[in-house]
Order: sequence, then C-alpha cells, then structure tokens
Amino acid sequence: MNRIFPQPRTLDGNPEGEKKTSESEEDCCGPFSCCSRRGFWISAWTLLLLVSLTLIIWLVSSFGLPPPSPMTRACATTSNKTGFLCDDRETCIPASLVCDRVRACAHGEDEEEALCGNVPHSLPSFLVFHCSDHTSWVFEDQKCDGFNDCGDCSDEGILARCPPCGPQWWSCPSTFSQYCGCVPRHLCRDRVQHCWDWSDEYICPRA
Repeated sequence: MNRIFPQPRTLDGNPEGEKKTSESEEDCCGPFSCCSRRGFWISAWTLLLLVSLTLIIWLVSSFGLPPPSPMTRACATTSNKTGFLCDDRETCIPASLVCDRVRACAHGEDEEEALCGNVPHSLPSFLVFHCSDHTSWVFEDQKCDGFNDCGDCSDEGILARCPPCGPQWWSCPSTFSQYCGCVPRHLCRDRVQHCWDWSDEYICPRA
C-alpha cells in the first residue's frame, strides 16, 4: 500500500515547487518596478509639455505677436524713375499714376483711401517733391524730366539735383516755354524761339 506524503510548503503556504509569478513579472510589476518608472517619465514629459504650451499661450496673450514689418513701396521703374510697388511685389508703377483715380495696380492699392485721402500729406514722402515756393508739389517721377511742373523750374534745377542736359536736349540760360534750361533738340531750328539767347535757332544742331 502506497502512502501519499504531503508536499512541503513554504512559509507563505504555497507548495515549495510553485512560485506566485515568474521572476520577470516580479521585476516589472512590483510597486517600484520598471512599469511604474516608465509611467512616471511619460507623466513627467506630458506635464512639461502642458506647462510649456501654457507659458507660450500666456506670453502671446500678454505681449501679443510682433507686428509684421511694413511693406516697402519705393521702387524704380523701367525708365529708372521713382515708382510705387504694388502688392504683388513685382509691378512698379510710375509715382504720378498714384491717386489719379485710375487703378494701375491689379488690386487697386494705388487708389486706396488711406493713401489718397489727403494728398499730398497722406502720400509716402518718397513719392512727393516739394517745389521751392513750399506751396506746390509734384510727383517724384516728374522731377528732372525737362518740363516746368513746379512753375518756377525748381523741379528741374539745383533743388531737384538734376543732372546736366542729356544728349537729346539743348542747354539754354533760360527759356520761353514749358522747358527749364534744357530744350529738346528736335525743337532746334524750328523757327520758334525757345531759348532767351536764340541759341536754339542759331547754334543748336537739329537732332
């Protein structure tokens, strides 16, 4: 007759050959296990991210975003005259086409109320040339074009820093017409006096 002997038990009441969990489970799932450490770091990084976002939102709401830099409107036309740059940043229209009640820019920014509401005071300074009498003004592209736009020729002289007469012009000490100091050569010897000294009729070679 075989006798059955009871298996020896450990102090916690489990059979000696049995374990509650594997060693790996004991290593990773204890109160201070790797599972707990991994969860701790995930929570820490999440908290840090939330704090950073909160700080950024607070800074933006407190100080606001920096204002965008204003667009530079000054440009040079194909004839090397002062111009006005349209919103497309490619089209440069002559200064004298600004506020003429005709839209030269595709979106009409050259005729906006903010720009044309109180001409010339509402115009950018680079578009305006003030004549010597301080009560008259012309657009910058009308300066040094040979024509007396100011009425006193100040837009064609030293005040405007104009260069000497070009090859297509004849220099006069003074004129009897709309020209200032320079007369177009095609007017030379046309039997009409343009220069005070008649040099356009006796000296100037016709172009």
